[in-house]
Amino acid sequence: MSGPIKGAGLTKPGVVILQFIFIAFIAMIEIFFRSNVGFVTGFAIWACYYGGLVYGRLGTTYVAVVNPPIAFGLAAILLLPTVGGLSLSPSRLGVDLVSGLASVAPFLISGAAYGWWRFFQENKGLLARSA
Repeated sequence: MSGPIKGAGLTKPGVVILQFIFIAFIAMIEIFFRSNVGFVTGFAIWACYYGGLVYGRLGTTYVAVVNPPIAFGLAAILLLPTVGGLSLSPSRLGVDLVSGLASVAPFLISGAAYGWWRFFQENKGLLARSA
């Protein structure tokens, strides 16, 4: 079966790094212009789910599914007080983090549902081949 790229594909660390950089970059742009994250970052999260599943090597599906929420959370915690111009007040950061998470929650949930479906389909196929 030929994939969309030539070669073996991204390794687990490659998937993690590229997903984090892409989500953080898009979130930084959106925070700069809107002072919080929203649907643009949500589309970036979807793109990261899809890209990790398509361009990763065999066996990177788990990492491609688990990493986007973690990458988004870390990016939001780092970017909201710095790029967003907010102080390091824990209460203000908490409110903005919860509101940002609420705005991208449908993207995280739908992307994770599709990713886990792909993960379980892949593992079912691997188990069927080994039996």
